[in-house]
Amino acid sequence: MPDTILVDKADSVMTLTLNRPDVLNAFNATMSTEVQEALRDAERDASVRAIMITGAGRGFCSGQDLRDRAETSSFSFVESLRRRYNPIIAKLLSIEKPVLAAMNGVAAGAGCSLALACDLRIASEGASFIEVFARVGLIPDSGSTYLLPRLVGLGKAFELCYLAEPLSAADAQRVGLVNWVVPADQLLDKARAIASRLAAGPTKAYGLIKRALYHNLYTDIETALDYEALTQEAAGRTTDHREGVAAFLEKRTPRFKGE
Repeated sequence: MPDTILVDKADSVMTLTLNRPDVLNAFNATMSTEVQEALRDAERDASVRAIMITGAGRGFCSGQDLRDRAETSSFSFVESLRRRYNPIIAKLLSIEKPVLAAMNGVAAGAGCSLALACDLRIASEGASFIEVFARVGLIPDSGSTYLLPRLVGLGKAFELCYLAEPLSAADAQRVGLVNWVVPADQLLDKARAIASRLAAGPTKAYGLIKRALYHNLYTDIETALDYEALTQEAAGRTTDHREGVAAFLEKRTPRFKGE
């Protein structure tokens, strides 16, 4: 059994809850390993068709647990990122299943990066983002320098990274960092409803959408058009596509199987 996370699978949704509430779910070595293992399991498990990540207690994730680092005699930033954090971000960006962050509180440092790497974000009214790195003389890592400017624009990214001030849930929604903001007592119900809707959708098409969106972030229009054509060919050969067409013609709700 994991020590630092909770994993629940129900109705084709895997809910991964970061479970170190006494430190606002800060990452230690164990938690980074357990999150990686949970994501690999979700990727392999065909019964999992959507993933929801949230935090226990008052915080979503406060980033690196500095006490854990202090206990390491010879700490290497590059080794830590390559072994502990980068694999998590890479998996979230590449897993061909929808990933939703349900932000119940602060997302700081690597915790902010974790939220940014999810496909969609829903936040409680009291949640916040903070790229806290500059406060301790560091740069944003774990994917933030790649993802943040693409979500909010370069100017806003500079502001958030340089000043290291918290961004409220309402302001995060205004600049496009959050998709939905809801009262705290409605967060998990709303998040589960969204995750369940995604889990009932055309999983293969979602995976191809994700692949195409990230691929075409950094290419020219001609290459993007060709890549869309190739991924559309793959989507058009799925069982879910045939079901979607049949449901449309028969004027009924499609019953997608993620195949």
